Amino acid sequence: MVTLILASRSFARRAMLDAAGVPHVAMAPGVDEDTAKAAMRAEGLDPRALADALAELKAVKLSRRHPGDLVLGCDQMLATAEGGTLDKPESREQAADQLRGLRGKTHRLISAAVVCEAGAPIWRHVDVAKLSVRSFSDAFLERYLDAEWPAIGGCVGAYRLEGLGAQLFSRIEGSHFTILGLPLLPLMDWLRLRGVLEA
Repeated sequence: MVTLILASRSFARRAMLDAAGVPHVAMAPGVDEDTAKAAMRAEGLDPRALADALAELKAVKLSRRHPGDLVLGCDQMLATAEGGTLDKPESREQAADQLRGLRGKTHRLISAAVVCEAGAPIWRHVDVAKLSVRSFSDAFLERYLDAEWPAIGGCVGAYRLEGLGAQLFSRIEGSHFTILGLPLLPLMDWLRLRGVLEA
């Protein structure tokens, strides 16, 4: 039986797969993500291409070590209204700056998934969600950070939609799974075609 390997230690992605009944094992891909991302940005990749390329890099690297299995690589990018990207905040002050920058605007979360077999990509999907941040007050921002920091330090955009972060938004368009970092429904469709999941 072919094993599905998630090339990530992401709690959110593992929880999504577990909850949906998708059998898998999770392994760290062993990729220097920051260096790879900086090099790809220097090449001028847009946020969608960047998410896709990073997902592929993780899947390919682990797939070469496990050629008989299916390896799922994932990545997510936050594209601002101005066309830039944000990374996970490294401090409470950086989280506050990111949220002030997103306030009153609509940004995109781009989630990419790539499956590799024998070291080569055999399936990929990129999905986009649009999130409109309300014009929250500075007082709300401070209370929000008091409650959510440092837990949101591992979240691009400095929010968790499944928690108090829901109060930051006035409108959301797109899949909840995409927002959490994995286009789950298209992945499961493909896994059924491959016979990994029951049709």
